[in-house]
Amino acid sequence: MKKTIITMLIALVAMFASAETYNYLKFTKTNGSTVTYSVEGLKLTYDNTNVTIKNVDGTATIALAEVQDMYFSNEAGGGDLVRGDVDGDGKVAIGDVTVLINYLLTGDATGINVDAIDCNQDGNESIADVTALINFLLSDTW
Repeated sequence: MKKTIITMLIALVAMFASAETYNYLKFTKTNGSTVTYSVEGLKLTYDNTNVTIKNVDGTATIALAEVQDMYFSNEAGGGDLVRGDVDGDGKVAIGDVTVLINYLLTGDATGINVDAIDCNQDGNESIADVTALINFLLSDTW
């Protein structure tokens, strides 16, 4: 328990130090969606099951079980981002695989949701993202 508390305190100190250079805090949820919060007046509190986000815009709560990733960004977008929705139609389907493959072959990002391309979330755009997207379509889990 003591180790967990110390780890969380270190993480919080690092987060607040990082927040000084970024404008937004983003949470990627296990369903692939991303929610974005302004860091202005940001205060995070945790309990055993939830993280509560308070800032100048108000208060929100997210279940810790739903949080896949948390990071700072200078881009406000991403409130409706669905990982793998490369064609931007709001759902993940076989058409997204086709669009992703075409993008990887041509490099032409015209009309696609480039924020949804990194399906395996490794920070790179590659055929591994196609594999992750196909696996998601077959299993319905990332």
